[in-house]
Amino acid sequence: MTSNKDQQSESAPAEDLSALQQTTAGERKRAFGILFFCLLCLGMGQSLFFAVLPPVARDLGLTEVQVGAIFSLSALLWVVTSPFWGRTSDVWGRKPIMLIGLCGFGTSTIGFAVFIWMGMQGMIGLALLFPLLVGVRAIFGAFGSGTMPASQAYVADRTTRAERASGVATIGAAFGMGTVIGPGVAAALIVFGLLAPFFVVGSLAFASAIAIWVLLPERTRPRERQDKKNRLKIKDSRVWPFLIVGVLMAMGQSIVVQVSAFYFQDTLSLSVEDAAQMVGVGMMAMAMSTLFAQLVLIQRMNLSVQTMLRSGTLIMIVAFGLMITGGNYATLVMALVASGLGFGLLRPGLSAAASLSVRPDEQGSIAGYIGSTAAMGHVVNPFVALPLYQIMPQAPFILAACLMVVMGVFILLHPLVSSVRAGYDDDEDDHDGDVVPKG
Repeated sequence: MTSNKDQQSESAPAEDLSALQQTTAGERKRAFGILFFCLLCLGMGQSLFFAVLPPVARDLGLTEVQVGAIFSLSALLWVVTSPFWGRTSDVWGRKPIMLIGLCGFGTSTIGFAVFIWMGMQGMIGLALLFPLLVGVRAIFGAFGSGTMPASQAYVADRTTRAERASGVATIGAAFGMGTVIGPGVAAALIVFGLLAPFFVVGSLAFASAIAIWVLLPERTRPRERQDKKNRLKIKDSRVWPFLIVGVLMAMGQSIVVQVSAFYFQDTLSLSVEDAAQMVGVGMMAMAMSTLFAQLVLIQRMNLSVQTMLRSGTLIMIVAFGLMITGGNYATLVMALVASGLGFGLLRPGLSAAASLSVRPDEQGSIAGYIGSTAAMGHVVNPFVALPLYQIMPQAPFILAACLMVVMGVFILLHPLVSSVRAGYDDDEDDHDGDVVPKG
């Protein structure tokens, strides 16, 4: 098996390797704590928009289609720009891309609130307000997409192969925890004004950027820009298999998010108010099971990459089976809990597997590619899952179950995906990124 030192000698000049400095264990712990808080804020911002925007937009006269367009364009830009920012972080360094992402997120969030306020005050009409909201939200998709791949690459730089899965899971759990507490934070801050949550979360994004700028250690010299011929590309045999898994996973996950509310209401014959309450409980349970997978199962049980991918897929097939057959509230909530658990294992498993399959100088690039798949479902499913739902309510979940079966077979049979391992003998002390020696 090729050691990290051998890999480094192939990917970086000798003078770069001799110039690397190590961070202390305390610095690394502080750095990961800062990243956790930053991604917590990012997750809060995501769920904040979904929780607050719809009623505000309706009050302003925006239609559901217009609200969907605001989110869809942002998701599409995320898909397009995430690989660029991940690749750029390999050249500029991780910190500059994190700063760009957080400042873009903060600008988008505060700018969104400003334009909403202007619309509520009658300072701008609906014909101008809508494109302004689309444009300012697009800032998040275009620039905010840099934070996640740069953060993941930063962690990959400073963890051994054996630590990679738990490190990536912690990053994902921070974002997931933010999405869970986001609506609660919004509810608490709304007492100070309808738009107060946007200003507070946007300000936290800028505070996070300052913390990264001042406190986050990154002493490695950025690499020279690779020419296009040597860049990690989508068609690379170490990339496209994981992109296939990521897209299939994202399709299934977005079906759960986008269709469940309609399915609960129609299947259980609920009023709008009851549906909102009961689905909210189910979604909260799903989010908590995701956090349980990422913060407890992966961390405490030291699950391998293959265990996460295979068990996560199996759990997702069971979850969609419950969703298809369940005719009562308890069964549907169990399906959401199972889906949260499954995706809580799958997403960090995929990120870690992809990270372990490329060289140290390609960590940002692969993180960007994998990050782009997370938003793919939100771009595609409005044109696939929702029309299927009009034909038969169970149809989107049948599609999702089939996608999970295809994904499971692919994970088992593809030679690269099925063979990714992370062992303590794969690397010890030498890392491109100031990793601290084990022990």
